[in-house]
Amino acid sequence: MHTAHIKTPLGVAKVVSDKVGIVEISVLDEEVKFINSENIPQVLKDCITQLEEYFAGERTEFQLKLAPKGTDFQQRVWSELNKIPFGKTYSYLALSKKLGDVKAIRAVASANGKNPLWIVTPCHRVIGSDGSLTGYASGLWRKKWLLEHESPAKQQSLF
Repeated sequence: MHTAHIKTPLGVAKVVSDKVGIVEISVLDEEVKFINSENIPQVLKDCITQLEEYFAGERTEFQLKLAPKGTDFQQRVWSELNKIPFGKTYSYLALSKKLGDVKAIRAVASANGKNPLWIVTPCHRVIGSDGSLTGYASGLWRKKWLLEHESPAKQQSLF
């Protein structure tokens, strides 16, 4: 396993890879002393570059080797999350329907909350059926920031 860190507008992100690909991307609430070396694997360098491009507004899709660990059901949910287009949102209910079981909404929400690939697997694009920003392991303020960052219509502040 290899680990690298990247500063983002939302905090320091930790990126972890194994021999297959990226297994974890998470945002940290605490400060981290950077100890990234030049000897990090290419897959981590690619991920860091693509995250920097995303935050700079230059990337809307990721092309990375992903290797998240999870149950078969979690993998199915995460696969569906990866199909949500940049700048779009789905409700937990719509996601449950796409997976073929409207009654699985709580299980879908739980799998969404356990997504190990922050931003790259866009769990932030899943909202409540009423349009509310419900449930986000990294904090609702980050979810709001990410959705505004991806919004096709950038609203200007009047003040």
